[in-house]
Amino acid sequence: MELKFVLESLLFSAQKPLSAKELRDLLATAAMAEEADETTKSFKKAKEEDLTTALEQLSAEHASAGRSYRLVCVAGVWQFVTQPEYSPWLKALVGVKVRPSRLSQAALETLAIIAYRQPVTRAEVEQVRGVNVDGTMQTLLERALVEQSGRAEVVGRPALYSTAPLFLEYFGLRGLEDLPAADELRRIPVERPPAPVTADAGLATVPPDQLHLEVLPSNLAEGLANNPPGATPEVN
Repeated sequence: MELKFVLESLLFSAQKPLSAKELRDLLATAAMAEEADETTKSFKKAKEEDLTTALEQLSAEHASAGRSYRLVCVAGVWQFVTQPEYSPWLKALVGVKVRPSRLSQAALETLAIIAYRQPVTRAEVEQVRGVNVDGTMQTLLERALVEQSGRAEVVGRPALYSTAPLFLEYFGLRGLEDLPAADELRRIPVERPPAPVTADAGLATVPPDQLHLEVLPSNLAEGLANNPPGATPEVN
């Protein structure tokens, strides 16, 4: 029996998405059962990378088969999902779930800055955007797309913000490494207050001489806006 088919049976029967670690733990639990045979026991020591390889192979096979569903990894967990073109019939079956309002252009731009430069302070986000982001940041925090991830080792120790796990799920990303390329955004320098006297020298950030930014990069929100399933930015 192949590992990929064991994993397929688990994911098909699971009531929720499962990570590679959770799948590995299930294999180990099954192997320790009294009625476990040699085949079951043979998967006890399977490594997470082995499981990931098997899952990726299984995903490719389902994709090439052209079925109405596919196996995907979103935010680090694996699950079967139906193809978007079958949504009219699925809506008739399960009803239409009330979705949160779409993100505005301002929210998408702010979220993109945080995603590509995280962890980042609110002041640094405002330097890149050139406008106050208090209201937008509050919206992103309330939607659980952004979370506080620590404090900067500079004067005043302002809060640092990073994307939350729901960010990956919202945009259908396997991980942050799947974000569209935005080297231009990452290269924009931002000024940061000097480090406090008590901070380690290695933690201090030397601010650039001057920030030159008149227009937000054109590819900033475009990459993210193309990713969310069924969600497009509103034009302010």
